[in-house]
Amino acid sequence: QMQLVQSGGGLVQAGGSLRLSCTASGRTFSRSFMGWFRQVPGKEREFVTAITNSGSTNYGDSVRGRFTISRDNAKNTVYLQMNSLKPEDTAVYYCAGGSRIYYRLSDLLSPQMYDYWGQGTQVIVSS
Repeated sequence: QMQLVQSGGGLVQAGGSLRLSCTASGRTFSRSFMGWFRQVPGKEREFVTAITNSGSTNYGDSVRGRFTISRDNAKNTVYLQMNSLKPEDTAVYYCAGGSRIYYRLSDLLSPQMYDYWGQGTQVIVSS
């Protein structure tokens, strides 16, 4: 079992930056892959980025080059640094964790791979 508690988020102007944090309870964090997803009303949850337990990363096309995922296993925390924010980045952001077997990094794009989810945090980017 792993519980995820998110922090950060809020309102920012376009071009600005925000950092989201997600802290996990339990002993399995260092063995888990972690991801960030986002969702806007009426749309499916969208993959943002993921990081494996060894530090390999993958990014959605819409955020590559602007967002950075990182993890600190000593603190059981995963971070999402968001730079050059755009109004279309406005969404509720969720962190997620899992430990299922995967064969390709691209497998981690699917929400179905994740068993644990944070409570979500709102990010609003004003134009």
